[in-house]
Amino acid sequence: MENGQKDSKLRWWILLTVIVGTFLGRLDQTIVNLALPKIINEFSITVASAGWIATAYILANAVFVPIWGKLGDTIGRKKVYIWGFSIFIVGSVLAGLAWNLSSMIVFRVIQAIAGSADYPTAMAILAVTFKEGRERAQALGIWSSSFAAAVVFGPLLGGPLIDNFGWRSVFLINLPIGILGIVMAMRFINESRSEIKTRFFDWWGAFVLGGMLSSLVLVLDKGSDWGWLSSGSWICYFLIVIFLGLFIKIEQRAAEPIVDLKFFKIPAFVNALTNNFVVFMGMMGGVFLLPVFAQTFLGYNATESGYLFIPMAIAMLLAAPIGGALTGKVQSRYVIFASTLVASFGLFLFTGLDPKSTALDIIIPLSVMAFGLGFGMAQRTNIIASVVPQSEIGIASSILALVRNIAGAVGIAVFATILNNRITTNILTINSFSKLNSRIPSEIQKYISLVVLKAQVNAYDYVFLISSIIVFIGSFTILFLKLKNERTDIKVHVE
Repeated sequence: MENGQKDSKLRWWILLTVIVGTFLGRLDQTIVNLALPKIINEFSITVASAGWIATAYILANAVFVPIWGKLGDTIGRKKVYIWGFSIFIVGSVLAGLAWNLSSMIVFRVIQAIAGSADYPTAMAILAVTFKEGRERAQALGIWSSSFAAAVVFGPLLGGPLIDNFGWRSVFLINLPIGILGIVMAMRFINESRSEIKTRFFDWWGAFVLGGMLSSLVLVLDKGSDWGWLSSGSWICYFLIVIFLGLFIKIEQRAAEPIVDLKFFKIPAFVNALTNNFVVFMGMMGGVFLLPVFAQTFLGYNATESGYLFIPMAIAMLLAAPIGGALTGKVQSRYVIFASTLVASFGLFLFTGLDPKSTALDIIIPLSVMAFGLGFGMAQRTNIIASVVPQSEIGIASSILALVRNIAGAVGIAVFATILNNRITTNILTINSFSKLNSRIPSEIQKYISLVVLKAQVNAYDYVFLISSIIVFIGSFTILFLKLKNERTDIKVHVE
């Protein structure tokens, strides 16, 4: 009995350990954006050049997620987790000591490569630690909510750090927190790996997948600046298609592929990925506009905009255990369906925003949306862990991470383009139905300002409407999900 209680307590310490790692990695991504203005001034670079600090991180992170997932399954998840965490801290310190743009980009790439080890290994560690379905779903739900918490607390912690200690502090703060995370990992996490021994690492598959993901992320990040039909964008499209074709051929012939294409023959796996893609595309496509709206039309500063997201984190943290507790009581597809409907309704509530809106007009819809996502998050993550062999959970979770990241990037790119195009269309439409009987310059200027303001506000409403419709449609995709017990005679080596 005592051993059972001890093991149960240890499991929750393991959960807390991986939450620290996940929170720190995602916090770094959100907090660095606040430091960019200061970095631009100190390095005397342009805004476009500074954009590569974020782009380089996104590219490297996307490319190495599946590689770490495969390595974790083969050489040991605890080893990969600790090595990734350790290199991330080194990269953070180096970034805090960067002396120009080139050095900063190199050190951010080091950070990104190391940081990409967290998601696939953390999810696999939790999946083999929490074996009982309901308890696993609760653990994965709580862990997933740490993503939202990092997004919220990034601006809240980053603002005071930058104002009081300079931009370098947002990197150097990772050192003490990271050391704590490593000590916890060494103390609490048990080593686990697949029983299937890897003889040949799929380097060709990793290389080609990296080329495809680099081209995809690059065009999503830079396409709006280049132009979606520009020569640079077309080169990326061409490379995506070529690399994708090569990747499929390589993985079909590889003895031990970095991505097992058999996963995509599992209907539940494909269905869960589809729902995740649609939901995260709609959510990220709509929500990334909120801080812009708050600062542009409501007069909030960056820190005040960050405060608006605190209730979102609370709502998601409250909802995650509720969703996990429903495991085994209600079919996963119905829980996810209901959660996605609630999230789409929350997005729809944003369509009433205007320059007279109050903080509550943002907080209430954001909390509704977050609560909906929160109580379905455990189910979405648990499905992926439940329908593949435990020996390949790391690879499967890396695919889920890729799908969510790509969906977010697609959503931001698509909705930013929709917003800009809609503003242009609205200006022409509003102007065609308006008339100014004055030639006084000040009144003409006021008229132009009002037309542009009306066009912009209506464009935001339109984007939120589109994102709510996409998430609403995405809710129905999960109803086709049928789960079976596909994990039989699978053993996990635990030291």
